[in-house]
Amino acid sequence: MIELKNVSYKYKNGNEVLKDVNIKVEDGEFVAVIGKNGSGKSTLTKLISGLEKPTKGDVIVNGINTKSKKETNQLRKNVGIVFQNPENQIIFNRVHDDIEFGIKNLNVNTKNIEETIKQALKQVNMEEHIKKDPFELSLGQKQRVAIASVLALNTKIIVLDEPTTMLDPEGKKAIYDIINSLKQQGYTIIYITNAIDEILLADRVIVIKDKQIQKEFDKKDILQNIDVLKSLDIELPMIIQIVEKLKENGINVNLQEFTLDELIQNILQAL
Repeated sequence: MIELKNVSYKYKNGNEVLKDVNIKVEDGEFVAVIGKNGSGKSTLTKLISGLEKPTKGDVIVNGINTKSKKETNQLRKNVGIVFQNPENQIIFNRVHDDIEFGIKNLNVNTKNIEETIKQALKQVNMEEHIKKDPFELSLGQKQRVAIASVLALNTKIIVLDEPTTMLDPEGKKAIYDIINSLKQQGYTIIYITNAIDEILLADRVIVIKDKQIQKEFDKKDILQNIDVLKSLDIELPMIIQIVEKLKENGINVNLQEFTLDELIQNILQAL
């Protein structure tokens, strides 16, 4: 479980980014965090992963307080982070070596390193690229290697900081498929985004605005929180726009997963 208790964070120049933030994420939960650029979303990922320490309050991850220097390595084994630009996480000129470095650097307990590397790459459909130079891969492939590097650490908590921002539609779909697979496998996922369509991947949505948590709601309650999402000045997902238009014309639909098939079924039932 991840818990932020009255967490605030200030830069060294005194600029406050987050103020009195309280969040609880249960094991196996998939939470999307959305907000405008500069709202503190990326700072939140660094606090959860222990890359930054809160100015005030506590961040507890699986019983580990991120302020504890003694448990830094253990924390990194508990939480894996994937950044927006995958090239920032590439060190070596072979995919295999890049993943192996993380395993050895954190002294991850694994009986067979080679098998662990192959299995991690298989989870992201990149096993055939194990001997390739990661810098020669596409951005989408590099991002999949970055995810594999996290999976190889045997962590069950994955924080993704706008992982599809730099990708084309094909690359984005590949990442979405991987994340949905990890969700089914019981991973705890915190997904940072400013693309509102991506919140539909998650079970729960957290909205950050003006340094604080403005709202939390389950995905099934999105339609009751449209005004909150509109306040972010981000275009609503097409499927929600369609639902709003239907409502204006007297057709009410009740969606849970917000898929196209579910929408069509609801429309047919409403007519």
